[in-house]
Amino acid sequence: MADETNNAEVQAEQPIAAEAPQGGDTGGEAREGRGRGRVRGGERGDRGGRGRRDDRRGRGDEEGGEELIEKLVHINRVSKTVKGGKRFGFAALVVVGDGKGRVGFGHGKAREVPEAITKATASAKKKMVRVPLKEGRTLHHDGKGRFGAGKVNVRSAPAGTGIIAGGPMRAVFESLGVADVVTKSVGTSNPYNMIRATFDALTDQTSPKSVAQRRGKKVADLLGRGGASAAEAEAAADAIVE
Repeated sequence: MADETNNAEVQAEQPIAAEAPQGGDTGGEAREGRGRGRVRGGERGDRGGRGRRDDRRGRGDEEGGEELIEKLVHINRVSKTVKGGKRFGFAALVVVGDGKGRVGFGHGKAREVPEAITKATASAKKKMVRVPLKEGRTLHHDGKGRFGAGKVNVRSAPAGTGIIAGGPMRAVFESLGVADVVTKSVGTSNPYNMIRATFDALTDQTSPKSVAQRRGKKVADLLGRGGASAAEAEAAADAIVE
């Protein structure tokens, strides 16, 4: 009787033992399902991350795709005497503009000329300023600029005059997109001071639209104060682009 009882107990336990691995497999499949869910989620996250990175690259390509005019104004070579001999370095001054009213300048230093120019160009792109232009070709009014011993005078000019400027000042106006201007530099011929004095004069430029908006008036009211008729003032106000 004891043997029969033991055999019955063993037979009763066998199905339970056989079902245990099935239950374990089910749990494994569930874990695998959860794992696959995590993988799919990770893939979705990766796709989203790649999409964002592509967007950033797209914005960078758009910024880099902007056509800029780069003018190398001056390169200065400096030397430092050390124990082993002389160590040379280069400083570059670069003017950058889009030819449509934006311009900037920068300088950079490096052991090699190309690296110095690259640094100066990157610095110029970060410091670009917008200058209002009359009819997209000349300045709205005359101006003066000064930096240190450098003094410059800039004057608007009629169509066909061209750029009457020399040295560093010509590079600024060519990059800015000015086609007609008359300038005069008084004092030092240091290109750094001349560039800064020129930018001092350009930052003081204002357009009739900005003045009228600041004073709460119409552009025709400002243009008609010089003795011009109302019709002429209206026509001149309509002709102003910026």
